Amino acid sequence: MPMENQTKVTKFILLGLSSEPQVQIFLFLVFLVIYLVTLVGNILIMLVIRADSHLHTRMYFFLFHLSFVDICYSSVMVPTMLMNFLAEHKIISVNGCITQMFFFILSASTEISILSAMAYDHYAAICDPLHYMEMMSKGICVQLVSGAWTIGFLHALLNTVFTFKLHFCGPNQIRHFSCELPPILQLSCTDTFTNQVVLLTSAVILGSISLLLILISYIHIISNILRIPSEQSKRKAFSTCSSHLIVVGLWYLAAFIQYTKPSSVSSVALDEMFSIQYNILTPMLNPIIYSLKNKEVKTALRNILGKFKFLK
Repeated sequence: MPMENQTKVTKFILLGLSSEPQVQIFLFLVFLVIYLVTLVGNILIMLVIRADSHLHTRMYFFLFHLSFVDICYSSVMVPTMLMNFLAEHKIISVNGCITQMFFFILSASTEISILSAMAYDHYAAICDPLHYMEMMSKGICVQLVSGAWTIGFLHALLNTVFTFKLHFCGPNQIRHFSCELPPILQLSCTDTFTNQVVLLTSAVILGSISLLLILISYIHIISNILRIPSEQSKRKAFSTCSSHLIVVGLWYLAAFIQYTKPSSVSSVALDEMFSIQYNILTPMLNPIIYSLKNKEVKTALRNILGKFKFLK
């Protein structure tokens, strides 16, 4: 059918996780709690780092920005998701959907880039402590974070520009709770080969380079730790890296399973489950992991809470 004779779609319908009203109310409450925990946890981490001078170090500089990205990451998806749980018509404009997709890719790409910078910071601290302040000067740290946001922006812009060139003429139902790129491409009535190539190539390049940098950093880190004669020093060095390794592991495990699973096991429910894990649960878990596994953060938090009690 000629393009001019087809109806142009201007709005999408997000089908969400369930169509049952009672289930939607339950899911609304569950994800509202998760979102509030995410906001409170990450904001608390940021406030503690700002308030305690002992945490004004390179490692916590990156952790501060990771918490900020996690707030952005979660806020891109969850508020719209919560509104749709209560809305009768789960409608979003095509431009609004693509805009949400842009900020999702921006946040995800920036997060993995910051995690790579944090791995390099651990490498410099453990493997070359004598030159650490030179390797990780304040200017270099700012450049690494700025570079992470720039990479995220360019990655998001590249995919968004090609998505805006698509035409949508029906159906307009997205079998997902958010506007991620793969479900959007399935609704296009024009050829999406270029979009798929751009998405796959950019994701593989960014993901592979980030993972390679993290792996190289930790190969050197582990090699140096194993040569430390003191068992206490070994445990301290491993403890410094453990939180970061857990966060990286959670992120890459979900992404790896999501994008490498065979087509025979592909399903909407499975895609949504993995999307919830790395879009919603990971930003909530990050501050919990860093606070539970980090004695300095716990001490700073206790000191701040102690001051509030004293003021009362």
